[in-house]
Amino acid sequence: MQATVLAGLGLLTGAVLAQNNMSDYDYSTNANPQLDSRTLATIPLGFPDCNEGPLAGKTVCNSSASAWERASSLISMFTLEELINNTANTAPGVPRLGIPPYEVWNEALHGLSHYFEADNGTFSWTTAFPQPILSMASMNRSLIHQIGDIISTQARAASNAGRYGLDVYSPNINGFRSPVWGRGQETPGEDAFFLSSLYAYEYITAMQGGVGPAVPKMASVVKHFAGYDIESWHNHSRLGNNLNITNQALAGYFTPQFKAAVQYAKAKGLMCAYNAVNGESACADPFFLQNLLREEWGFTGFVSSDCGAIYSIFNPHMDASNRTAAAALGIRAGTDIDCGTEYSYYLTPAVNAALVDRDDIEKALTRLYSVLVEAGYFDGNSSMYRDLTWDDVLRTDALNISYEAAVEGQTLLKNDGTLPLMSDHHHGKAPKSVALIGPYANATTQLLGDYAPTPPYITSLLDAFEESQWDVNYAFGTGILQTNTTGFDEALQAARNSDVVIFAGGIDLTVEDEALDRESLAWPGNQLELIDKLSQLGKPVVVLQFGGGQVDDSALKANDNVNSILWCGYPGQSGGQAILDVISGKRAPAGRLVTTQYPAEYINQFDQLDTNLMPHGDNPGQTYMWYTDEPVYAFGHGLFYTTFEEQLGMNASSSETHNITEVFAQAHEEYEFIEQTPLLSLQIKVTNTGDMTSDYSAMLFASTTGGPEPRPKKWLVGIDREATIAPGDSCTVTFDIPIGVLARANEAGDLTVYPGEYELALNNERSVVYRLTLTGNAVAVAKWPLALADGATGNMD
Repeated sequence: MQATVLAGLGLLTGAVLAQNNMSDYDYSTNANPQLDSRTLATIPLGFPDCNEGPLAGKTVCNSSASAWERASSLISMFTLEELINNTANTAPGVPRLGIPPYEVWNEALHGLSHYFEADNGTFSWTTAFPQPILSMASMNRSLIHQIGDIISTQARAASNAGRYGLDVYSPNINGFRSPVWGRGQETPGEDAFFLSSLYAYEYITAMQGGVGPAVPKMASVVKHFAGYDIESWHNHSRLGNNLNITNQALAGYFTPQFKAAVQYAKAKGLMCAYNAVNGESACADPFFLQNLLREEWGFTGFVSSDCGAIYSIFNPHMDASNRTAAAALGIRAGTDIDCGTEYSYYLTPAVNAALVDRDDIEKALTRLYSVLVEAGYFDGNSSMYRDLTWDDVLRTDALNISYEAAVEGQTLLKNDGTLPLMSDHHHGKAPKSVALIGPYANATTQLLGDYAPTPPYITSLLDAFEESQWDVNYAFGTGILQTNTTGFDEALQAARNSDVVIFAGGIDLTVEDEALDRESLAWPGNQLELIDKLSQLGKPVVVLQFGGGQVDDSALKANDNVNSILWCGYPGQSGGQAILDVISGKRAPAGRLVTTQYPAEYINQFDQLDTNLMPHGDNPGQTYMWYTDEPVYAFGHGLFYTTFEEQLGMNASSSETHNITEVFAQAHEEYEFIEQTPLLSLQIKVTNTGDMTSDYSAMLFASTTGGPEPRPKKWLVGIDREATIAPGDSCTVTFDIPIGVLARANEAGDLTVYPGEYELALNNERSVVYRLTLTGNAVAVAKWPLALADGATGNMD
């Protein structure tokens, strides 16, 4: 595909050709790139001076000109050396023009990280929210938006203080396809088509301050495009993985969330991934970065590589025979910014060899600086959001949304009535003492997960319980990976001295993390052994399961002496208090699993690099849409402390019919894209028939007999959460269903709505089923573009 560029290698000097492709570091098996100190650096930042500096009176300082005009006029003033030096994530700026250094690599996954953080005082901490996988389990899209808005406020305040850039490498919206993936914790879960798209929309529009606002609050750089969902499984490094993905899987699972991020949410940035797809490095693939992203989806922002991914084009992917050619391939394919230093070191010889020219580099930097212009980088203290300060960090942290998100994401997997522990629930027989046991019982930083901010505080479980009405008997018991039983006796004695036993364990970053996949879905170490011994004491046992990925709870589910299981994820700075309040009954759980809990043997049935989600051979299918065996706990599972009765809203019919052809022929002035046009609005009356006040969460699934086989078992088309429903009270849950959520990808990769019979079912229990008939002809919502011919590089304008 890159023959045009590679043909120029013959022009390279002998010295450059002498770059070899050998390395003492095996990028095919080692999952962490070797990044230099410049790439990793966090640096003090500033703003250009358009009033008195060298740029005063220049076009870049003319706020009436377009962002592209302003940025391109600036970039045209750079020397070639200055251009190339500023293609890195840690850019030195151009001192002679009054352009200060800029840092593109700023993280905002669940709070601010990787920035020029103060050692103490102002900007020495920011709010640490739960990991996205727990926040999304709340089924509360408004909560996701609120979290994004607070993070962007704190980011802008830090930026105004010269400590943070104007873009963020967030969100991570890759689908959590394989349960071994160490970074699944960073995502909204395994449902890539609907849930990841919804999460992307809410987070990005909150981060940027609306849908395509004139002045972005922060520029969201969505990641990782595309096909990235394995770190190190069986020594297969993410840096060298080559995923074979069909057009059908690309269109239906691996890219629709990016389409939503770009087209619906108007993301200003995108990160290309380390891996290759179908033989092409993601950061050197003009089909992904030009044909699909810019031409088909209309993306106008900038693309950053993942950190070190430009080097990976050469080693280990070998799409280029040396680092100079790799730099040329990356920038010509459409990767504008190198999170790394390959561009900085190797674009000069690439220019000398006529592999790239100045225009290619100018265009790349203009894309970045156009976003900075829009964000007010050159507009002084009067620009929008420039008034945000440390006081706004204090104000937004005090809203305590980190606590609210931690509460709302808690997901009750099993309960025989032991929870909650409050006295009126137990009719005056509430426990007076609790044994708090396990590796998470007194955990602090473990509650945060990866890409964690430095929070103002971390409330551990032990901290929260010691401030409660219960007498607490604490024992560590065992560690996450511990295999010796030295702490068992102390734990068992603490349990004997208590009315209720709470075991807090699961997995943490020693088991799942960036560059670290899990090799097993079982509970690690000897935690299950200790839980089993605790369950034999005749005391109620509550298990708190931490971590982003699920562990196989089969033994706990089958053990009648294990009374309750609560999935707690990575709950953030307020995690201990949030969990205590759910256990005690001060708050009621209403979270739902956003991943399937598979039996442990699942990952040994097939290669986890197999991207075909449909059942085939020994592969029983992947994700809840296709998995044909019995899960331990299903995607969407979640119990309440109370009971609810659901029924169709008053005067609602139980079915309706629509002609697809007519629907797609309608005008859609209120919606930019016709697939966003509402097809129907489904109202469901929900009544609390139990004896406890509780939130209610809902998921709506579609299934069909229409269209070609194979068909998914079901797929998610709606979510909702309603707050604080008292016993005897009712609420109305509304699902507005756009036509596009009923689309499926065909073999060519076209997202298509098919005629036929559909069912819309409420939750896994299918307590309400609504029948929908679609007539007319099948209609393609989006066509998958044709692949580039060999040697083509796409239209790079």
